[in-house]
Amino acid sequence: MRRLLIPVLALGLVSGFALWQMSRPKQLPETALAGFVADAALGEAVFHAAGCASCHAAPEATGADKRLLSGGMRFASPFGTFIAPNISPDPRHGIGGWSKTDLANAMLFGTSPDGQHYYPAFPYGSYGRMTHRREGLQDIAHLHASLQTLPASSAPSQPHEVGFPFNIRRGLGLWKRVFLQDDWVASVPLDSAPLQRGRYLVEALGHCGECHTPRNLLGAPQTDQWLTGAANPSGTGRIPAIHALDWSEADIVYYLETGFTPDFDSAGGHMAAVVENTAKLPPSDRAAIAAYLVALP
Repeated sequence: MRRLLIPVLALGLVSGFALWQMSRPKQLPETALAGFVADAALGEAVFHAAGCASCHAAPEATGADKRLLSGGMRFASPFGTFIAPNISPDPRHGIGGWSKTDLANAMLFGTSPDGQHYYPAFPYGSYGRMTHRREGLQDIAHLHASLQTLPASSAPSQPHEVGFPFNIRRGLGLWKRVFLQDDWVASVPLDSAPLQRGRYLVEALGHCGECHTPRNLLGAPQTDQWLTGAANPSGTGRIPAIHALDWSEADIVYYLETGFTPDFDSAGGHMAAVVENTAKLPPSDRAAIAAYLVALP
């Protein structure tokens, strides 16, 4: 028994060390964004495209109050309830002390400034694709500057309501290794700048697939069913498919600006907040989103 115990213990130690290394959070070098000049005005469009206020404003906030990103919005899921944190520029309770690289690590890899894994309720699985466009890191630098101009909130972030084993954040490192893919999802002709821009907005910055794509039992998007609709994680209703809309590009552009559908319905639920953001984008961005969606097989 003693002769067997030693190799078993050794194997356990080696396996444990390997799993610890494999689950290590990924981070950029601190100087990764040092050469990017940030412009808060340009970051405003990134702020709207990324939907920051839709999740991080206080529940029931409207109008200008949505610029106070105090957090508190609740997102139910089969794994527990995730509560959006304070990302206002408050240095203690928000992200006022974050560098541009800290924000990039959070958005691209789901890694906090102190090296912890964020839950994928934060859509870093989509934001990670921003690295495939030249302007991706530049957009993060602009967004960082824009976030610093917003009002600060001293409201502390609330802990997520997640039980065992999902509260073991180190395990998210293995989840990321298995399920995160930062390559583009859809194979669409890239014969125009609007299509390239549309793919960037839909698949990366706008993270449309986070809601409109079904997930597997472990919560990872099933990209082979890209944008085909999904069960509402709250347990009620269904999020519609947007991969084969019977709409023209003009219909989609109009919907993204006004919230009105071609059949005289209007956006509701969380999609109403999305339209509130897309309505503030440049017309060329709404047209690019429409071009991408129409080009999908």
